[in-house]
Amino acid sequence: MTMPRSLQMRLGVSLGILLTLLWIAAAAVTAVMLRHEMDRIFDSSLQEAAQRLLPLAAVEIVGREEEGVTQHLADLRDHDEFLTYIVRDDEGRILLQSHEADPAIFPEWDGPGFRTTATHRLYGEDALQGTIRLTVAEPLAHRAAAARDVWAGLGLPLLVFIPAALLAIVLTVRSGLAPLRRYRDRLAARSPRDLAPVACDDLPVEAAPVGAAINVLLAQLKSTFEAERTFAANAAHELRTPLAGAIAQAQRIQVETKDTGAGHRAAEVEASLKRLARIAERLLQLARAEGGRLRLDHLSDLRITARLVVDDIERTAPNRIALALPEHPVMSDLDPDAFGIIGRNLIENALRHGASDKPIEVSLSEDGTFRVANDGPVVPAEALGRLTRRFERGAAKTEGSGLGLAIVAGIADRISSKLTLQSPRPGSSSGFEAIVVLPIASRTLSEAASAR
Repeated sequence: MTMPRSLQMRLGVSLGILLTLLWIAAAAVTAVMLRHEMDRIFDSSLQEAAQRLLPLAAVEIVGREEEGVTQHLADLRDHDEFLTYIVRDDEGRILLQSHEADPAIFPEWDGPGFRTTATHRLYGEDALQGTIRLTVAEPLAHRAAAARDVWAGLGLPLLVFIPAALLAIVLTVRSGLAPLRRYRDRLAARSPRDLAPVACDDLPVEAAPVGAAINVLLAQLKSTFEAERTFAANAAHELRTPLAGAIAQAQRIQVETKDTGAGHRAAEVEASLKRLARIAERLLQLARAEGGRLRLDHLSDLRITARLVVDDIERTAPNRIALALPEHPVMSDLDPDAFGIIGRNLIENALRHGASDKPIEVSLSEDGTFRVANDGPVVPAEALGRLTRRFERGAAKTEGSGLGLAIVAGIADRISSKLTLQSPRPGSSSGFEAIVVLPIASRTLSEAASAR
């Protein structure tokens, strides 16, 4: 038998089976002891009846005028006669018998005492030097019926008490494991990025070390992740100034040098430094996506942020973006900087990988759905699932850092959303589309915030 995986079910089943077996064993032992005691009491009654009947029978037989005559006692009223008897002389002649006595069930006299046949339990006594012999018989079926009544009396209550006891065991075990269930629910309700300690004060003594060990592990993980994010953010931040200076020097060399080869090498250095600057900027965004606060205590209109991001990007890519915004405000508690990171990365990704002769379609709907679509070659399905990994580039010839979609996916995960990538885009045989559903406030809150 395979035990269930649930600890509650294991305890309930194990205790229920053990208790049932113990009760059945106790009932069986009790029944055997009662049967032995019943046999002793029945034998005593059989012996008592014989010893009381024999003097009366002897007086009645001795006082007869005729010898050897069989006398049947009359039945005064209907009743169950469990004990029957016959009185015989030393020659085996029946002198007296009860009204339902069947001589065939009485064996030949072989002395006083108990004996058992296939159907009866018998006891014999004699008097007057063995000339009057009394034998009392009791059917074994009578004793078997009494034993069955005892079994029924012991067994029938078990049919009621065992289910009630099993229910009580289940409820008791469930109540005892309630702290573990609450702890399990607290763990299940946490997001994968929530590394705060889990309350375990109500855990039983046996499980308390487990809760404490989990909290220690969470603290170590949080410390490790924070150290990684801090290092990435600090490193990227510290690189900004020297990179800007190095880029300026490379540009100055290109302007001042008259050597064509040196100017070409300076241009290559400038391009590499700009790429390093973009990676540093993406690392800052990644640290913000993984550790910064993304939800605020107040609402803001996402349309404003979308316009600012598009206007800024169009300075370097004019007439490449088609922006569609709703008429009504799209109010959200999402940090505008976080939404700006999402929009900039998705739009720049579309500009970098999309067709240069087709516009980038950017739209924000009233339900918070932010969509960026571009025309271009279809991304294979096996590559589509890898694009949100860090440093994964869609095409080797592009200058991207391979972090843009990973940053957007990280922010979407922390706001309980998801980055959805599709290629080809819906309604077309080519292109690429990225969708993020942003958290928005209810219409009532949005109207109140707009009024303020």
